Amino acid sequence: MAGQVRPGKGVWLRTTSPRHHNPPLSLTRIATAAVELLDRDGVGQLTMRRLAEHLGVGTTTLYWHLDTKDDVLDLAVDTVFAESAPEQHSDDWRADITAQLTDWRETLLRHPWSAALPLRQRPAVGPGFLSWMEFLQAALTRAGFSHRDVAAASWVLYSHVQGSAGSQTALRWSAEERQEGQRLLDDQRDLYPTLVAQQHLLDDDWAGNFQLGLAYVLDGLAARLRPPGNQAR
Repeated sequence: MAGQVRPGKGVWLRTTSPRHHNPPLSLTRIATAAVELLDRDGVGQLTMRRLAEHLGVGTTTLYWHLDTKDDVLDLAVDTVFAESAPEQHSDDWRADITAQLTDWRETLLRHPWSAALPLRQRPAVGPGFLSWMEFLQAALTRAGFSHRDVAAASWVLYSHVQGSAGSQTALRWSAEERQEGQRLLDDQRDLYPTLVAQQHLLDDDWAGNFQLGLAYVLDGLAARLRPPGNQAR
């Protein structure tokens, strides 16, 4: 029925009637407070009660606007995307995408809880995310990629950033543990000669690996723009 909240739908997809004639909160204020709590305490400590206390309101007041903790996370994640949504394109599509994704990765690392959150079971259709994705897909379209390539490339690039930031924030190895792990690997060099040669467990150049991997992806995308006769052999 029009005007009712439909269970399971994200906060952006609901059609709701106002629950209060003069609501004391706005979604923007709720989202800002949620990000502050998540930055401080992480996802596991976020509850509607804690958020209401942080806002200085009663829990019932918060429920005038939102139904669940998932609603709060939707708002918070969208706020993070809005922090790294660029506004203007240049004439260099690669430079635009590199700057956008580098900035987004740094944003995720500033909010480590967000790096650990994949796209969940509800669609990301808030204005922050949509503006971010609009810029990315517009850069690819302006470069001359086809509809199919734009869609696939968007998610490859998205996944590269999410994987890099998510892995970096999740890993809890100290430098001493890395050294100990590498020594264990060295003792099994007959089984893992390549990993030993690469000193696999000592590699912690997250930013460098991200940038080099991004260059590989963009090189591959650029190759698809070349006429078949000009492809590198």
